[in-house]
Amino acid sequence: MKVIDLTHTIEENMPVFPGTKPPSLKAANTHERDGFKETLLTMFSHTGTHIDPPAHIFKDGKTLDSFDASTFVGTGLVIDCRHLENDAQIPLELLTSNEYVKEADFLLFNLGWDKKWGSAEYFYNYPCLSDKALEFIISGSYKGIGFDSISLDPIDSLARHKRLFASKEIINVENLKNLGECGKKPFTFVCLPMKIKDSDGAPTRAIAIIEE
Repeated sequence: MKVIDLTHTIEENMPVFPGTKPPSLKAANTHERDGFKETLLTMFSHTGTHIDPPAHIFKDGKTLDSFDASTFVGTGLVIDCRHLENDAQIPLELLTSNEYVKEADFLLFNLGWDKKWGSAEYFYNYPCLSDKALEFIISGSYKGIGFDSISLDPIDSLARHKRLFASKEIINVENLKNLGECGKKPFTFVCLPMKIKDSDGAPTRAIAIIEE
């Protein structure tokens, strides 16, 4: 069994969505003074590798903590989009041509954007789902989708978020990494979020489990 970490580390000065602040990690207790170490962590709920639920967009949408724990475990499949040009729309054919696409619980889109993490380029020009590809996902029985980019939408839009979450109870995972290491076949995908009351989103430790 091989376990692949798909999660960016939460740290000060990390990339965050424009208009929000990076997390703050302050020593609340120290080994020298208190005999133990404890850190005061202050951050936005959509920091780093995180999950969006419908409540992120809609006032009466389902909150992340109200999803059953089984939602966050299932069969993952990586859709390789690295050949697409900047600002391209991910075509429906890229999904339907994959022989495993109907077996998956999670469709994870490898844009190659995690390689830009930490640079200004990370926030712009990444490919996004076409209308037909998004409709295919909405009409399916998927638990979730995921991307190695800052958002499901371009940085200045929420249109795809609104269409996705208006249609069904599903999760969206953003800021993934290492999707290129997961191979072309289905694998076990786990993305357990922090369980926060009435949550509009939360960081997650996402992993891929590959049976060897």
